[in-house]
Amino acid sequence: MPSTRRPRSRFGFLIILAALIGAAATVVVYAISIPIAAEELGPASPRLDPLDRLYLATYLLINERKLHEPMGDPSFVTDFHILAGETATTVVVRLEESGLIGDGTLLLSYLEYRGLDVGVKAGSYQLSGSMTVVELAEILQSAVSPEVPFTVAAGWRKEQIAALLPTSGLSIEPQAFLEATNARPVGYSFAGEISDPPNLEGFLFPDTYTLDREISVVDMVVAMLDNFEASVGENLRSGFQQQGLSVYQAVTLASIIEREAVVDDELPLMASVFLNRLSVGMKLDADPTIQYALGLQPDGSWWKAPLSLADLSFDSPYNTYLYPGLPPSPICNPGLAALQAVAGPADTDYLYFRALCDDSGRHAFASTFEEHQGNACP
Repeated sequence: MPSTRRPRSRFGFLIILAALIGAAATVVVYAISIPIAAEELGPASPRLDPLDRLYLATYLLINERKLHEPMGDPSFVTDFHILAGETATTVVVRLEESGLIGDGTLLLSYLEYRGLDVGVKAGSYQLSGSMTVVELAEILQSAVSPEVPFTVAAGWRKEQIAALLPTSGLSIEPQAFLEATNARPVGYSFAGEISDPPNLEGFLFPDTYTLDREISVVDMVVAMLDNFEASVGENLRSGFQQQGLSVYQAVTLASIIEREAVVDDELPLMASVFLNRLSVGMKLDADPTIQYALGLQPDGSWWKAPLSLADLSFDSPYNTYLYPGLPPSPICNPGLAALQAVAGPADTDYLYFRALCDDSGRHAFASTFEEHQGNACP
């Protein structure tokens, strides 16, 4: 008996050994072939360990056809919001609960395999059930922010602000904005000073605003007026009073200075020139007021430069070469520095200024007309 059992043991051992070798060979082939086949899925995340990578690749290859099919009802469209700090797992669960997708496991597996799970961005998305796993995974990497920055530059007139709207990301039409800025504001300290017909030019405070993408035109204008009210505090208003100006008059003068000045440190000097002229009854002779009256030019500019001799005779109540005092309303929206210059002008007896001849943007200031003539370029 012992002599017959030993050969059988050896034979059994050889069978087991052969099986193990075959299994090992199969594993090796599997481990090599699957990653090669998975290359068509796109680059795998370098954060995956080999076993996780092999497992996810196998699962995705088995379901490869589903990766390119709609994930839900093609007619279902929804606005979907991802909060800051949400994980990909939480987002996928909510997508399932919303009814947008039917197979969250497949989407999450693809996100993890590609390393896109860590790139899911907080923000707002418009998603459709017609999207595939591949499309949805890519879309979730680039949210449309619910808020957009909108910059109003100092010295712009309201038409220039309106012209930015079509490319701003805000859903406000330029004409709707212009109409909203022709309405009389309610609840503001300066509201009673605005003459008829109402015009909010001058009070659309220059700044960079962070606005909701779906903000209404009324709320957008209110944001600018609120900013003006908050920025022009009691100190500035007291300064305006000391110069004998109402808030509306001060904003009007500041709008002229904003368009005249190139360098900020000359703002108080220019303010002193115009205030000195007003105090002695001289016309302001300010080119920007004519530019405002001339309006839009054939080249698309709102501020014609240089002005011709004929332009200086253009008949308009805004032409400060023809009519004394301040123009009827602000000619642009001045920044805080120009408003501060009106509230605290330099202490000078200057009545004139003209641009220097060195293209620096600076000006030569003079107290007499003779001195002013002497500052002319050669």
